[in-house]
Amino acid sequence: MARLPGFHQAQIDRSKLSEYLLSDVHPVGRSKELFFRLQGYSRRDPARLESDLRALIAWSDAVSAGTSEYGTKYLVSGRLDAPAGRSPRILTVWMVLTGEQHPRFVTAYPESWP
Repeated sequence: MARLPGFHQAQIDRSKLSEYLLSDVHPVGRSKELFFRLQGYSRRDPARLESDLRALIAWSDAVSAGTSEYGTKYLVSGRLDAPAGRSPRILTVWMVLTGEQHPRFVTAYPESWP
């Protein structure tokens, strides 16, 4: 196993966190918002989730999930050191676009959720 290629230069669009994963009104993201809110993350502080995602990819192995005309998709799973004092396991998805060296954050979700 190996780390996510170029993880130290990973791009995480802050609006993807605040307007998608941490949004209770986004048509798709709102289903994930409850999970992340219960872990202590909030739309008011997306920097905390970004920091925790960066820590996760620095210490967890990545698995290639296939290549397309756009690039290579990677999955990285691990535990967050969440603000609420829990350590939930999540799965993150990253994409290294063709011709680029750094991964871009796509999404994250709990590995198991009731």
